[in-house]
Amino acid sequence: MNSPTKITHLDALNFDNCFVRELPADPDPGNTRRQVLGACYSKVLPTPVAKPIGVAVAKEVADLLDLSDQLCASDDFVQVFVGNRLAQGMDAYAMCYGGHQFGMWAGQLGDGRAINLGEVINRNGERWALQLKGAGATPYSRNADGLAVLRSSVREFLCSEAMFHLGVPTTRALSLTLTGEFVVRDMFYDGNPKAELGAVVCRVAPSFTRFGNFQILTAQRNPALLKQLADYTIRTDFPHLGEPSPDVYVAWFAEVCQRTAAMIVHWQRVGFVHGVMNTDNMSILGLTIDYGPYGWLENYDPDWTPNTTDSGERRYRYAHQPQIAFWNLGQLANAIFPLLGVAPPLQQALASYTEYFEQGWQAMMADKLGLLAYQPATDDELCSSLLGLLAKVETDMTIFYRQLAELSAHQAVSDEALIAPLLLAYYRPEQLTADYKAQLLQWLRDYLARLQQDGLADDTKKARMNAVNPKYVLRNYLAQLAIDQAEQGDFSMIHKLLDCLRHPYDEQPEYQEFAEKRPDWARQRPGCSMLSCSS
Repeated sequence: MNSPTKITHLDALNFDNCFVRELPADPDPGNTRRQVLGACYSKVLPTPVAKPIGVAVAKEVADLLDLSDQLCASDDFVQVFVGNRLAQGMDAYAMCYGGHQFGMWAGQLGDGRAINLGEVINRNGERWALQLKGAGATPYSRNADGLAVLRSSVREFLCSEAMFHLGVPTTRALSLTLTGEFVVRDMFYDGNPKAELGAVVCRVAPSFTRFGNFQILTAQRNPALLKQLADYTIRTDFPHLGEPSPDVYVAWFAEVCQRTAAMIVHWQRVGFVHGVMNTDNMSILGLTIDYGPYGWLENYDPDWTPNTTDSGERRYRYAHQPQIAFWNLGQLANAIFPLLGVAPPLQQALASYTEYFEQGWQAMMADKLGLLAYQPATDDELCSSLLGLLAKVETDMTIFYRQLAELSAHQAVSDEALIAPLLLAYYRPEQLTADYKAQLLQWLRDYLARLQQDGLADDTKKARMNAVNPKYVLRNYLAQLAIDQAEQGDFSMIHKLLDCLRHPYDEQPEYQEFAEKRPDWARQRPGCSMLSCSS
């Protein structure tokens, strides 16, 4: 039953659009591709579409915005969140930002296929920015059309919510809507374009400000506007730091480092690979943002990247994400240097990232292994040996850690019984040679001895492990199956996955099929193994 305080009409949303109110706009009102100077955004309207169809709504996000169930099921909801109508108080715009792409400065980038609708203040006083992805061209679209296709939109919608329920800092997704129109895309940039179903996702976050918002202003040699944006960001998104000042700028940057480190630790914990960690895809709030060619480690391969564009250098591979985050923070430090004019305070804050990450990673690994606390003297070797073993043969990361929780630290068992629960995690049983099994058994015996030092009861240890090692993640092939069905007009798997992924740490017998290893047919299939940035 809807609460009396729930909103039943979108014109009743409480908008407080301070980003456009307090920061300068592009003086050119036209929607033409151009370089934008002296502005943080450009006013732009979404492109209307003919026959939109609502596909899915994330109830938890609707609740954040105080939207009633009845409203979310209405045609007006579909019209507004596909971009056909602006509700009262909405003030649409696209952000201006730059960024480093694959390590190279790319100049102005900006919201090329994202249009912000404004910022809602909910009944709890929380600020939530609303943004449509795929709603048409903006001045920052360069040679593109600003649209998005169903396959990428399904992936963004599902993964945003899956990550939230996993406990990973992330932007959210309110809705997924078909536009009723076709969009031409060359999925792998190989000269084979085809018409695909168009779609729009409504994304929700406290702020969509990125590292690149600051980088572009420094690149344009506009320190006054850089300061104005930094001061606005601190007052709006980091008010606990106090009024902007040189000391507060340093404290702000240090907090961005800390939040970013925490986010990367979570990515490593659940096996998430972003795929395109350019600086324009890094949130100033430490949120996972821009779900493009992402993927999940199914077999543990630290060198894996889901991005076809990155298949050669593998800059954004799983194991390299912590270092890339550090590099990206370094570019942010360069961008905000004019606020201080001296480097050592920023260098010191940047160095703290390594400490934050290391402490977070150690605590995370202790949790994954069911240990009370990480003890470097023993656990450095325990963890490095384990990761080496996981990479040596094709081992499903999610299933391995989940099954590891089944082991008893207090009951003597045979070698065969010790390995038995883990057999579910291996893709190629023939890879389990006698030598490998001997190494694995030695590690397991060392691990059990380490557990015995803590003295936790088996049930307690298992509960601790199962609270951080998910049973369900948005496996690449599951997302592709949902896309395949949706392209045929069947949205049922989207709804089933959304429901299952709300409780990723729980045993859900009705969704056991979503916890299975990647099938062989998905090993090399496009969308299941590698993806491009095409959407």
